[in-house]
Amino acid sequence: MAKKAKRSYKSPVRQRQAGDTRQRIVESVRELLQSEGYAGMTIEAIARRAEVSAQSVYAIFKSKTGILVELLDQSTFGPDYDQAVQKALSASDPETRLRLAAPIARQIHDAQSATFDLLRGAGVVAPALAKLEQRRECLRYERQEKMVISLRDARRLRPELDHATARDIFWMLTGRDVYRMLVRERGWSSQKYQDWLADTLVRSLLTPGMSAKSGAETNDR
Repeated sequence: MAKKAKRSYKSPVRQRQAGDTRQRIVESVRELLQSEGYAGMTIEAIARRAEVSAQSVYAIFKSKTGILVELLDQSTFGPDYDQAVQKALSASDPETRLRLAAPIARQIHDAQSATFDLLRGAGVVAPALAKLEQRRECLRYERQEKMVISLRDARRLRPELDHATARDIFWMLTGRDVYRMLVRERGWSSQKYQDWLADTLVRSLLTPGMSAKSGAETNDR
């Protein structure tokens, strides 16, 4: 008689406990960075503060870099980010959809700047920061594709732009370097940056004065 395959079972209680443990570790890291600096943020110190074993910290995050990645993820891509993205993608008008990308970029960079300031102040070395920033940029580039696809499918992208070029321009304009130069170095307010970015995205990517319907009719001819 053939043996039945065992069903995998995930206990909601265990999942909640695992999530609580993960969050406790991240909060312990934040506190240690503020009080002891990066040098004092050892796996053993993290484990003591989070009241878990060092083995548990390694099992969940693999390394100190893994924990810092999670710290950045939580500050950048949390529930508020998900809600803002959903609101943008659900907008029926392509221009409205694109303009709503500006407050998302502002939200990301405001949050990231605060976290990176914490990391720099705690003495996190430059190579580690560069690696973290590179990972964040790769993730941001991946997550932005849905927006560019939605504009392409609505036939609102400027005719001289192919998908890859439009995606690169969108990624560049909403990038941290532009935010840093205008807000951190030139002293723009976050709101001024957001307003400028919304206008610049529309001018750079969308065919002016053209509705999605008329664009579809033109392309069907």
